Amino acid sequence: MSSDTNRRQDGWCPAAGSCFLRRARNVRAPRGARPIEPGPVPEGDPHIATLKKEKEDAIRVNDQIRARQVRVIDENGEQLGIMAPRDAWREAEQRGFDLVEVAPKAAPPVCRIMDYGKYRYEQKRRARESRKHQHIITVKEIKFRPKIDGHDFETKKNHVREFLAEGNKVKVTIMFRGREVAHPEFGRKILGMVVEGTADLITGEYQPETSRLEGRNMSLVLQPVKAAT
Repeated sequence: MSSDTNRRQDGWCPAAGSCFLRRARNVRAPRGARPIEPGPVPEGDPHIATLKKEKEDAIRVNDQIRARQVRVIDENGEQLGIMAPRDAWREAEQRGFDLVEVAPKAAPPVCRIMDYGKYRYEQKRRARESRKHQHIITVKEIKFRPKIDGHDFETKKNHVREFLAEGNKVKVTIMFRGREVAHPEFGRKILGMVVEGTADLITGEYQPETSRLEGRNMSLVLQPVKAAT
């Protein structure tokens, strides 16, 4: 049979194909080459999907409770004893409430019969109220130079006063350069002038004359009289 008869109409030659496969199988890696092994996956790789861990503080309700036995407290605060979660859930449904796991780390876990929707609403309301009464104090920083001129000093001092009036702590920093570090008394003088110029807005006792250099900086933190709201 001729080679033309072995060649298909699409141009593929079976004999040539088998020869290519035999050669491909006999290909060897060069000497000294090591097989490529998959390395460790870098943390935070954006191309790899990771499963989110379930929050430990997540509240389990009704059929989400997985303990074998739970201690049950009814809607009036009376203990109903220890029972299986399914039985406790059935009891809560009969009363028209939910079964909520309130102490998952207890032995056995403690569950309460309650209106879960109302419970979550009260939690969010209390969280909002607590945030309203929180006093958030931030630390602002104003930097001076030991040889600052009068106009720049007044501008920066006014910024310090504004931050203190808003209820923020203010860190006053004196930056020294080059040979200025040989004269720390210039920095102490600036700190004293700032303390004197903000005396009506700060609380506590300050002794700028005892401030020391930390590297090339000298600083003092001023406490506001008025707390931030």
